[in-house]
Order: sequence, then C-alpha cells, then structure tokens
Amino acid sequence: MLRLTLLTSLFVSSALAASADQWRNRSIYQARLLTDRFATPDGSSPPCDTSQRQYCGGTWQGIVKKLDYVQNMGFDAVWISPIVANVEGNTSYGEAYHGYWTQNINALNSHFGTADDLKALSSALHGRGMYLMVDVVVNHMAGTSDPPNFSAFQPFSSQSDFHPECFVVNYDNQTEVEQCWLGDKNVPLVDVNTEDSNIVSTMNSWVSTLVSNFSVDGVRIDTVKHVRKDFWPEFAKSSGVFTIGEVLHNETGYVSAYTQVIDSVLDYPTWFPLVAAFQTTGGNLSALATTVEQAQSSYKNGEFMSGSFLENHDQPRFQSLTQDNALIRNAMTWPFVQDGIPIMYYGQEQSYGGGADPANREALWLSGYVEDKPLVKDVQALNGARKAAISANSNYLTTAVKFLSTGSESTMAVSKPPMLALLTNGGSSSTPSWSIPNAGYQANEELVDVLTCNKLNADGNGGVSVQGSGGSPQVLMPTSSLNKSGGVCSGVATSGQASSARGWFGDSLQSLPVIAALLFAGWAAQSSLIIA
Repeated sequence: MLRLTLLTSLFVSSALAASADQWRNRSIYQARLLTDRFATPDGSSPPCDTSQRQYCGGTWQGIVKKLDYVQNMGFDAVWISPIVANVEGNTSYGEAYHGYWTQNINALNSHFGTADDLKALSSALHGRGMYLMVDVVVNHMAGTSDPPNFSAFQPFSSQSDFHPECFVVNYDNQTEVEQCWLGDKNVPLVDVNTEDSNIVSTMNSWVSTLVSNFSVDGVRIDTVKHVRKDFWPEFAKSSGVFTIGEVLHNETGYVSAYTQVIDSVLDYPTWFPLVAAFQTTGGNLSALATTVEQAQSSYKNGEFMSGSFLENHDQPRFQSLTQDNALIRNAMTWPFVQDGIPIMYYGQEQSYGGGADPANREALWLSGYVEDKPLVKDVQALNGARKAAISANSNYLTTAVKFLSTGSESTMAVSKPPMLALLTNGGSSSTPSWSIPNAGYQANEELVDVLTCNKLNADGNGGVSVQGSGGSPQVLMPTSSLNKSGGVCSGVATSGQASSARGWFGDSLQSLPVIAALLFAGWAAQSSLIIA
C-alpha cells in the first residue's frame, strides 16, 4: 500500500502542475463552499444564526478535516471564499464573514486562519489529487461609511485610486456598471480605478503572487462585468491558471463577450431558465434547451467551459422555491449531464432550503455531514457516471449535448454519448414516460439508470422507451462502460441484480488503485471544485 500511495502522489503532483491551457480541456467538478460556514477547526457545531450576518467559525483547518466528506461525493477540487483581509467589526449589514468586503489585498483574513493554514489546505488537497480554486475580488474595496476612509484600504489608499462616487442604478448603461459603485452609503463598495496603469500592474502582480504563494490551481473572479473588458486578458494571463468569472446577466449575447477575455464564465443565462423550468410543474423545458443552444453557438468555447449551477450564495436556494422532491432531484441532475462545469453549492446535498441572502448561507456542521441521504447518494452517482462517461468516450468533453424529442412538454432527453439523461418537471405525483427512437445506442444494448442501478435494454434500433414513476429523473449509461469504470453501479452485469448507487470515491483505500491507474493514463482531466 505504501508503494501505491507513493506512486499515486507522484502522478498527482505531476497532474497538479498542469497549465491553464490543459485546464481548458478538462471536466471540472465544482461545489461551492463558504469558508466560514463549512467546518470548524475543532469539529464543534456552534449555533449559527444566518440573520445576524456574523462570523460563525468556519476555517481553512476545518475544510481540511472534512475533505473526506467532499471527496466521498466524487468531487476533487475545492473553491473557497476570498482569502484577503476584510472589513472588521459590525456594519449595517453585519460582518464580512463571506469574504467579499476587501480592505487589504496583501493580508489574509485572520478569521479563516493563517498563511500556514492556507498552505496546509492546498497541500492536503494536492495530496488527494484535488485542486484548489480561490475567489478573488478586483472591482472594489469595502468602506463602512460615506464618504469612506480611503486610508483604511491597502495598497490603494488614495481617493484618486478609485472612481468618483456614484452608485450603479442603470444596469443598461455599461459605463455606469463599470465605473460606479456597488453597495450603498452604509457599506459602499468603492470602485477601484482599473483604468490606472499602476493599479493594473499592482493587481496583475498580486494575483500572480497569490497563486504562487499558496499553490492555487484556479481563480474565480467576482463581479467581472463591473470592470472594463480589456482589463481581464492580462490579469488572467498573470494568474497563470484557469480563470472563471461571475457575469450576472440573463442574456447569452451579453455574457458571451466575457468568454473572449477570460477562460470561462458562470453560466447565468442558463441558470435563469433552469430554475424556471423545474421550479413548478408548469415550467418551460424548451426555453432551457433554447438557451443552451444559444450559448453553444455564442460562447467562445461553447458550453464546455462554462460553470453550470443550480444554487449559489447570491441567490435563494432552489429548495426554498419548491419542496417537491422530484423537481429538486431533476434540477440537481442538470449540472452533471450537460456540457459545462458542474457546480454544487454546499448544503444543497443536505436539503438546505434557505431563501435570499443571508438565509441561504447556513452552517453545514448543523447537518452533521450525513452521507447516508438520498441527495448525497444522487450526487455520488452523478459524479461517478460523469467520470465513467469521460473514460468511455474520448470525445465526451468536446461533444455538445443534443436535446432529443420525447413527445411531451413535461419531459426532456439530454443526449451526451454515452450518457442519456431523462428529465421531467411533472412532479412527484407524475408517471413520466420517454420514447426516444433515435437514442443512439447499439441494438438491444444493456443500459443502467445510475440513480437506481436498475437495468433496461435499448430496442432493436438502439432506441429507448422508459416508463418512470414518482417524477424521478433517470440517467442512462451502457452497463459495459460502468463496469469498466469500476465506479457507480459497477458489477450490475455480473451480479444480475441492481446494487445501490455509490460515488466514485466510496472508500478511500479502494479508490487509490483507480486514481493511480487513471492518472498514469493521463486522466487528471476530471476535477471537482467546491466554490464559495
């Protein structure tokens, strides 16, 4: 076992040295993690009243101690909250526990830990073959009064380092969006003058140093649309790693422009119709498909590098919008079966249902990190199936999804060979059916629904006819590809019985040979991120 562990570490280290271009071709699993609310360093479970908007005690050490929980779900990277020093003390909107109220980009947020703690987190992730992504804020620094105390900001401590005060009102005016301030007079988010060449140079050097000092593998960029577009290419280049940005907008045409200046964007244009499609039994599935097709044709890399998500810390949790378990499961399946990068916000798997900020920022330790729960098992199965699909089809990551006709407005068939996802918004009381004559399988090929490990066969023409129950989603894969993967539902063909769905990393010791073999084959393309 020692030899195997050393071998695994050798290949993991090699994989983690990959360039940004190599990340561009990878499938990156992401889960979104709010550092202060994920895990405490001593394993305690203190109360955390989200309405108070105060620090609750989560740290980088806490994350390290709960990496088994993350990895057992099949994720293999972590995206954490911004790490820099923030506003201290209470404000009109509570404390800066979320990390987005920057005051000093050259110091760390001591509430989360020390530099050694952050390096230990990076090392712990890399030792598991996992990646670290750090959230960064370039657009603004946070004040606690109006006018703000500019001398409190570092390294930009002069009023001339910022755009003149004006708060964004008209989001259709791009100049206003880029040069006016977010926030309000209580907590003004003072807009950094990113037209100034000295500030540009400082920001580029800062992100390069941050990545180097803490062995960061990727950078998520906050409020990208609030900074001029031509600032971003050099900043992204300076980071030297994969970059993915937040562009909060519902139009693919608007968002696509930002795919030209950084590696990737969070796919907000698809998020809006995704929520609408599965929030009620009357949702419009075709609108979701139409938006995806628009993004496929307009984003620089199609949908392949976009970040697909159902929840995040800025929006009400999906489970605050509906309590129908079937709708929830179908919506949660989506990010794992389409072209982009799956993103899962922490607590989603534990059925957290907080509404708008701050209610959607619950402490995960209050859930007990229970793994024997239906949604946790769904996530394990979906992560495992996606890895198996990537292994089975060398073109999986560059094959765009197609939407196959099902003959029903309440069902959807998402084809990404060898995976076929059958989704429905009929709800828990429905008995959906899918009839897909052109499913693309071999004649009479044996298939498995990875969410139940139940088997079925394609017809003589490779088509699929499926009768569902309880409005549940089904994600079909050929039995042969799952058995080769050694992961989810493996062994169903040899046993002749459906086995319980399990994640790719169900047992850490058993997973080591799989990890070593895949990395040796140059696999390291599948990364999972927990995002803040």
